[in-house]
Amino acid sequence: MSALLVFLGAMVGAPARYLVDRTVQRRHDTVFPWGTLTVNVIGSAILGGSSAAAVNPAMMSLLGVGFCGALTTYSTFGYETVRLIENRAYLYASANVLVSVASGLGAAIAAYAAMQWILA
Repeated sequence: MSALLVFLGAMVGAPARYLVDRTVQRRHDTVFPWGTLTVNVIGSAILGGSSAAAVNPAMMSLLGVGFCGALTTYSTFGYETVRLIENRAYLYASANVLVSVASGLGAAIAAYAAMQWILA
């Protein structure tokens, strides 16, 4: 059952990642990977909030592992950072690493705290 829930969540998360990434990136005339940053921050917030809500294991399979797993993308983050370095866009590469890690953690922590406050 868990594998099916992961599959169903990923069926929504993967196309959502593609659509959000393309929409956001199209709006920015820069080599900085705004689309990947956006989906990673959104996924971190969703996962942080659902963790605080202590949703049942089935919901975590669907939402956390399936949806967020397919929505977020560490491999693309790494690939885009390497591409920025290859293109000698060192400032953008450094900013991508720092901003992605800080904003992803910040989003997860903020959503976790907000959900705990809402549920209290």
